[in-house]
Amino acid sequence: MSQDSVPFFNRSTLHRVLTLLLAALGTFVLWSLNLPLPFLFGPMFACLGAALVGAPLKGISSLSLSARTILGVAVGASITPAVITQLPQMAGSVAFIPLYIAVIGLVGVPYFHKICGFDLPTAYFAAMPGGLQDMVIFGEEAGADVRALALIHATRVLIIVAIVPAMLIYFFDSPLSEPIGTPVADLEPVELAIMAAAAVGGWLLAARVGLFGAAILGPMIVTAILSLAGVIENRPPGEAILAAQFFIGMGIGVGYVGVTLHELRRDVVAGLVFVVILAVLAFIVTEIVVQLGLASPLEGFLSFAPGGQAEMTVLAIIAGADLGFVVVHHLVRLTLVIIGAPIIAAIIGVRDKKTRN
Repeated sequence: MSQDSVPFFNRSTLHRVLTLLLAALGTFVLWSLNLPLPFLFGPMFACLGAALVGAPLKGISSLSLSARTILGVAVGASITPAVITQLPQMAGSVAFIPLYIAVIGLVGVPYFHKICGFDLPTAYFAAMPGGLQDMVIFGEEAGADVRALALIHATRVLIIVAIVPAMLIYFFDSPLSEPIGTPVADLEPVELAIMAAAAVGGWLLAARVGLFGAAILGPMIVTAILSLAGVIENRPPGEAILAAQFFIGMGIGVGYVGVTLHELRRDVVAGLVFVVILAVLAFIVTEIVVQLGLASPLEGFLSFAPGGQAEMTVLAIIAGADLGFVVVHHLVRLTLVIIGAPIIAAIIGVRDKKTRN
């Protein structure tokens, strides 16, 4: 019997081990150099660099999803009675989100379609600022180029995650040194057990009912209920949030495995330019919201930065921002995109060419 036929030694397992070791090495290097966010940037840049030179990396989807449940619990634990009383005060800035999404679409779709030369389904779902997995699934159903969508959205998330911390440091004077969570040794075992049950149970329940982003939203909803009831009073331990950063960073880097020179020139470059467009639009909306007194500069910036929900949650925690405020805005954005994108696509005729005859 060959090694490839033995589950423990199969090629896929070896690639996962290689990926974990490389991610750990990247974390160690950044931590040793005292650079910011070593548990996020270390795995991300180490795996990204290895992927671009053709290393046979492979992510661990189950651990990546589990990491998102930790962030879901962290967000849910931040939903306190005080946050609920602030919801009416958020209405003014939240009202800008539909307009923000519409402007992104009006600028992004022509950019990808007319300038970059993508077909209309690919251009449409590449422009929508939703979750990577959701936009790829919707795009595939519409006959879009799935690989291009994945690379464009991965590039958006990668660049946002890379530049937002630098902006937080240099423009908002945030040292990114806020405590990410209480050490596990200082938390009551009963509360830890309840958090774990909320993470797993919320994820499974949300997945069963088909809720988008089940790994984050399910635990978030269950934990928010427990937090509002006074059962949970703390976020997950700092060690758990560091682990979440590690696997999220690794997943971003692994997303570039197998990328070709042609894809780098077309898809990745198109995604890079679009990030610049998004940054300009986000800056304009943020400035309007701040000038109207609807948000502080830090919360406004993080609320309208078009990154992924998990990644923006991590950055809001370490920046010491009002997590409830930031998360509410991103949830509204993602909900509107996920619900509205397929509907608008059908209205304007973005669908698979095979179904048009």
